[in-house]
Amino acid sequence: MSLDIPFKLLLLFSSFSFTGVPAGATTAGLGSQHAQLLPYNNQRTSHFFNVKTFGAQADGLTDDTKAFLSAWNKACQATGEVDIMIPKGTYLVGPLKFAGPCENVSKIIVHMKGYLKATTNLFKYGDGAGWVEFRWIEGLTLTGGGTFDGQGAKAWPYNSCSTDFNCKLLPTVCFFHLAHQLCLQIVHVINNLFPQSFELAYKTDEEKVLFQQNVKFLAMNRTIVRGITSVNSKFFHMALVECKNFKGSKIKISAPADSPNTDGIHIQRSSGVYFTRSLIGTGDDCISIGQGNSQVTITSISCGPGHGISVGSLGRYKDEGDVSGLVVRDCTMIGTSNGIRIKTWANSPGRSAATNMTFENINMENVTNPIIIDQAYCPFASCTPMGPSQVKLSDIYFKKIKGTSLSAVAVALECSKGIPCQDIYLEDVHLELATGEKQVTSTCKNVRAKYIGTQIPPPCA
Repeated sequence: MSLDIPFKLLLLFSSFSFTGVPAGATTAGLGSQHAQLLPYNNQRTSHFFNVKTFGAQADGLTDDTKAFLSAWNKACQATGEVDIMIPKGTYLVGPLKFAGPCENVSKIIVHMKGYLKATTNLFKYGDGAGWVEFRWIEGLTLTGGGTFDGQGAKAWPYNSCSTDFNCKLLPTVCFFHLAHQLCLQIVHVINNLFPQSFELAYKTDEEKVLFQQNVKFLAMNRTIVRGITSVNSKFFHMALVECKNFKGSKIKISAPADSPNTDGIHIQRSSGVYFTRSLIGTGDDCISIGQGNSQVTITSISCGPGHGISVGSLGRYKDEGDVSGLVVRDCTMIGTSNGIRIKTWANSPGRSAATNMTFENINMENVTNPIIIDQAYCPFASCTPMGPSQVKLSDIYFKKIKGTSLSAVAVALECSKGIPCQDIYLEDVHLELATGEKQVTSTCKNVRAKYIGTQIPPPCA
């Protein structure tokens, strides 16, 4: 008898479906009060698109560009949540523009587990194109542990623009002059005759943002990038332009210390940006904060080799946007040429400002210039400034900066004579010469900094 009751109860429960309705019944006969107790079904849909289904070979030799674009186009036309799969394998791809808006898609997740290799054929890049570009997309997540390989070593020998203001290789002429198609045809002929003469150069920082980043994000909103690697970009590894609500984490970026202009992450005209827990080693700035940014937070970054974390360069172009609300915290610089650097050009064509910026708990290990403000910035062999920088620097805080300096001058604050820096604070700074031979010093120009707590080197006289 004791076994009979449980058995009958089991039979009773088995006659019900998972919705709580007897099997074979519908909800039509239930009252509204009972209907509200049923599980809610929001009819979420998810669609999967695998690049191999669209013809990707993943052999590292076949051009898989069309397969990637076909998968994206189908995904962007879907409804609901979308998953794009890039399985393990080596994919040779040319320029990829993943463009929105994807009007009926609520979320796109790109599961990138493969190894993407950039083509080195310039003729395939077209007018000012980068390599992989995401633009005008809401709710993108890029993850999966995959790698972008820009194959930049083939381009670096032809880039002299870090030392020559007037550098202008043929492809640059093509991109910025009217006889574009004719010029590209000439480049195509030269490329066939001399395969290693094809790579691209640029003259200015603005032009650099256009050219062959490994990954570029343009006018994106609600973007997540997690667990992605970028190696050997021809120029910037990752660029954000006009993005909002961007989160990046567990990113690895790598290029040789002598690779020119291979900035790790460049941010421009963006807001609500957050990068954390990433490893960056390049031949230029690990992270560069360009003009027009607000509310950018950088935490737990290991930087080196490279030029450190920089604000700028600012003030080179007319109508630049202000920079405000930057926080750089809990980062380590290892063997970099600079630690924290703010750089603005002399002779600015217009006024702008960089304000409300905090650099806190930064560890310097054998860094050449741990703290530097340079408002007469010139990356070339020589410059002839006609006037002072018109970028106003104010409300800047350096807190808990410690470690070792390779140069005798560990703190250099060179502000603009036209608009001196205001409200520059140094709190608990402890920097020692790496050799231990003598105490480091500080230099100041056109600034009256305010000091709190420990100060090694001693404040400027």
